[in-house]
Amino acid sequence: MIRLTVHYAGRVQGVGFRYSTTQVAGRHRVAGFVQNLPDGRVRLVAEGAPPDVHAFLDDVRDRLARYITDAAQDQTPATGEFGDPDDDDTFTVRY
Repeated sequence: MIRLTVHYAGRVQGVGFRYSTTQVAGRHRVAGFVQNLPDGRVRLVAEGAPPDVHAFLDDVRDRLARYITDAAQDQTPATGEFGDPDDDDTFTVRY
């Protein structure tokens, strides 16, 4: 299991980015959250099996590419703090 933290920059706030990301997450076996940051970026944290997390991030990129100008990514071991990626509602919006 891995944990990927991605900071998206561009026009990523006020365009439904977080809502769209949670919809995409519902089609993947991932747990985590998406959150607006005060500096205008969006933070996404996803945990799961490597193929699942990478497929999820590919789908986020494909769906929201027109809003993203940069995506800085960091990989660490999963912590399990978000619950089981197989369960519903383990990917949320943080405020």
